[in-house]
Amino acid sequence: MNQDKTIVCKDCGQEFVFTASEQDFYAEKGFMNEPTRCKSCRMARKNGGRQSSEREMFSAICADCGKECKVPFQPRDDKPVYCSDCFAARR
Repeated sequence: MNQDKTIVCKDCGQEFVFTASEQDFYAEKGFMNEPTRCKSCRMARKNGGRQSSEREMFSAICADCGKECKVPFQPRDDKPVYCSDCFAARR
């Protein structure tokens, strides 16, 4: 019978608990190694190093309707940017 284990996250240094049920799940899936990162560090790593809610948004002016909009990329002068309504209409 597995018991809860306390592990230190190799990224943030915080302690986290590797529960008995998580250990059973790992064994069932055939995973040989214990986790080395806490859940939040695993999620951050999975999302490319940042939390999905931290996505940087940039202001732009829609090339079709002219209204201000937010886009998840840095707009460039050589490419048109569209608001979500105009972008959907162009598809």
